[in-house]
Amino acid sequence: MNEEQKIMNEIERYLNDEMSEVERRAFDSLRRTDSELDGKVVFQQQFISTIKAVAERKSLSNKLEAFHSELDIEAIKTEILPQTPKVIQLWRSYKNQIAIAATVAFFTIMGTLVASNLLHNEKNASYRALRRDMESIKRSQNALIRNINSNPQSNTKLPVNPGKFGGTSFVLSSSGYLITNYHVVNGADSIYLENDKGEVYKAKPVYMDQTYDLAVLQIDDPNFKSFGPLPYTFKKNKSDLGEEVFTLGFPRDEMVYGKGYLSSATGFGGDTVAYQVSIPANPGNSGGPLIDSKGNIVGVVSGKQNETEGATFAIRSQSVLKFLNSIPHDSLDNKIAFNKITFAKKNSIAGLSRTEQIKKMKDYVFMVKVYN
Repeated sequence: MNEEQKIMNEIERYLNDEMSEVERRAFDSLRRTDSELDGKVVFQQQFISTIKAVAERKSLSNKLEAFHSELDIEAIKTEILPQTPKVIQLWRSYKNQIAIAATVAFFTIMGTLVASNLLHNEKNASYRALRRDMESIKRSQNALIRNINSNPQSNTKLPVNPGKFGGTSFVLSSSGYLITNYHVVNGADSIYLENDKGEVYKAKPVYMDQTYDLAVLQIDDPNFKSFGPLPYTFKKNKSDLGEEVFTLGFPRDEMVYGKGYLSSATGFGGDTVAYQVSIPANPGNSGGPLIDSKGNIVGVVSGKQNETEGATFAIRSQSVLKFLNSIPHDSLDNKIAFNKITFAKKNSIAGLSRTEQIKKMKDYVFMVKVYN
């Protein structure tokens, strides 16, 4: 062992308090006389102190990490930190979904309010009831009145002033009852019926139902006798999609024939009371009969969809029968003998050509003129 190593060993024994009392006094005396030795003692003392400090910090760090790993931080946060209100927690978690839902709800409510305003009588802007506005055709109406009043076959004279509204109706019974739409005759002061032959009768509404949009008219005219046997029947069962149908009505001052097919089992907006048919229809067709190829009445034309060309709606024959069966007997002067047309097994136009069917039906389909 060299001399330097011996000196370092003695310094370590001194600093580690391993010397006897006599040895320590002798070493202290030597440090006072030997500055080089004293410097080595001070350096070694500082070095040992640094090593111990580093070791202590390392030990403390290890202990802290072990302690931290044993802690439930989320539980401590829950206990110590102020609690976020539940509604704020829900907002933070679902704010995107809530914003979307609120937007949908807003537009739904607005849509409902708008629709409610538009639904008054005419359902909404997409649906058009096919009542004919006579004010827009005063010139032709005046000419028509003059022709009818000069017709020797007609004993009933129309008022000289033009009617306000017009539509179509067809015969329910030989005793003088007809059916049309509620919206055609609602609010009428007087009603006149005129067929393709120019026969004119004064009529009155005897029963109306806004829910079905149907009305029963009764001829109130001394010149009327009887219609005789009706050539058609009402269909009791639902019609099939694609079934061919036709209609007769008065969108003009003369009868107009329209041909098409059943395009949907429900009406406007999924209305189960009606059908949708692909058939041309215009204002004035309201109240007209919808007939299948076998001569059965399958519906009453009531309206059309503005945005879709050829989308016409007709109240189902089953709904018409329910409406007729709901009429109180005391509402009518004479009970409607519609059983003859609604429950007959066969009619007189089944099997005929279309032109022959139309010829037999023409006298039972009337133009409706409303005055008020």
